[in-house]
Amino acid sequence: MTKETLLMQYQSECLSALKSVANIHKPFEKTFMDTMKLFMAIPDRINFLQLGRYGCFSEQTYRNLFEYETFDWFAFNGSIISKHLTGKRKAIA
Repeated sequence: MTKETLLMQYQSECLSALKSVANIHKPFEKTFMDTMKLFMAIPDRINFLQLGRYGCFSEQTYRNLFEYETFDWFAFNGSIISKHLTGKRKAIA
């Protein structure tokens, strides 16, 4: 498997989990998917300045994304976990 194939698979997994969790707006989806791609690509410490430098959006856009209070991060993580883990016991740390 090439790096591009893995990145595409990762993005499709994140997008399907994102769409299964909530009814989101298109700008939020675009920014969120760019952020997930950058988490895989940036080798060192990741902060909003780095996201703004390497991403498609400004630093302030990424800051606003993570201040978005109505997004259910727990349900998003739970959706990814339930897709890949089998069994009765599941934990989100």
